[in-house]
Amino acid sequence: MNVHFIAIGGSAMHNLARALHEKGEQVTGSDDAIYEPSRSRLQEKGLLPKEEGWFPDKITTSLDVVILGMHAKPNNPELLRTQELGLTIYSYPEFLYQYSQQKTRVVIGGSHGKTTITAMILHVLHYHQREVDYMVGAQLEGFDTMVHLTAENEFIVLEGDEYLSSPIDRRPKFHWYQPNIALVSGIAWDHINVFSTEEKYKEQFRVFMDSIVHGGILVYNEEDVHVKELAEATQIPIRKHEYRSLDYEVIDGQTYLTTSEGPLPVAVFGAHNISNLAGAKWVCQHMGIDEEDFYEAIASFKGASKRLETVYKSSDRVLYKDFAHAPSKVKATTHAVKNQYPNRSLLACLELHTYSSLSSQFINQYKGALSQATQAVVYYDQEALSLKGMKAIEAEDIKKAFNHPFLQVFTNAKDFHQYLFQQQCQNMCLLMMSSGNYGGLDWDQFTSYFKR
Repeated sequence: MNVHFIAIGGSAMHNLARALHEKGEQVTGSDDAIYEPSRSRLQEKGLLPKEEGWFPDKITTSLDVVILGMHAKPNNPELLRTQELGLTIYSYPEFLYQYSQQKTRVVIGGSHGKTTITAMILHVLHYHQREVDYMVGAQLEGFDTMVHLTAENEFIVLEGDEYLSSPIDRRPKFHWYQPNIALVSGIAWDHINVFSTEEKYKEQFRVFMDSIVHGGILVYNEEDVHVKELAEATQIPIRKHEYRSLDYEVIDGQTYLTTSEGPLPVAVFGAHNISNLAGAKWVCQHMGIDEEDFYEAIASFKGASKRLETVYKSSDRVLYKDFAHAPSKVKATTHAVKNQYPNRSLLACLELHTYSSLSSQFINQYKGALSQATQAVVYYDQEALSLKGMKAIEAEDIKKAFNHPFLQVFTNAKDFHQYLFQQQCQNMCLLMMSSGNYGGLDWDQFTSYFKR
């Protein structure tokens, strides 16, 4: 198959390009900006475009498929040429669906936890040498790529994202997959630039649940009121299996699950992650892994990249990096760290980076999200607001929205970095949360400082 990627440099797109290359397909691509780690990973496989930009002459009738990424615009020159020639155009999720129609599709959805739950399932299957195809939104320990495709595997495990499929396909990605087994972990309003109200956002999950193949299985978190409401309301002929968080305790910074075989130490922690673990357990059971085997495998699961990732840990300090940016994720992550280390001070730093988090309409959703932090910091770039054409947000608006008595707000990256390098780190938990890069923070340099 001859496949061309428009916007090959995206996190998901470059991983799919690598996966198809590994299968022996002919892969080409273009992009007007390719950053690390995509650049090195494409170069490693000989897939890095010779020069950045859009080149309509790359689009010829010899192509079997053109895969269109979200980074491209509807007037992209290569897309216009593809349409002119009448070639087959797929969005990323549409291609995965077309590819997997003869497989059992396991799709993990939810506003929060979907990457971690998908990672847990893949870790357990990998531990027990059960081969499956997959697509997950983070790099996992023991896995070379975030996408793996074969002709022979029975199952494909997909992280189900509710964001849009492509510039010309405004459907959420997870509406494409038509799962045989689906999980929904939680629903908390996000992506305000696309779903202007909470009800419109919730509606996407109703559509997802109703897209489950008849006779399929819905595993859902009954402790989330929105998930429970939608799951109980769906009338399609499927089996429903609710789950709730498992029992656990924390002793001297170590989390233990309560199991029939006694306390089981696990590396992940926090109420939200124990809930994620419960959901993963039931999905694995529906895929043929019994409870005992699940627990044996999950004990060695260390988490997905940037999901409560331990950057440094010693007897008197710990530094975590987390992808959290939506209010519910920030709150859950901050609570998790404080509950794990109740006797240590917690400095929680959040970068407001996404469209939703920088919206003056949405900012009040963060009320109480950092309440468990001893000290709290919010950093955002005023220039980013200007570039996105958004209304300016004042520091006082941020303080009022978060409602934390010791919140500090930075809008200048240099000032924010200087603040971090002035911290006395003894007996501290430092939690860094962002889907961005913290204003270009040099992680190696800061980690060295934190260790002193």
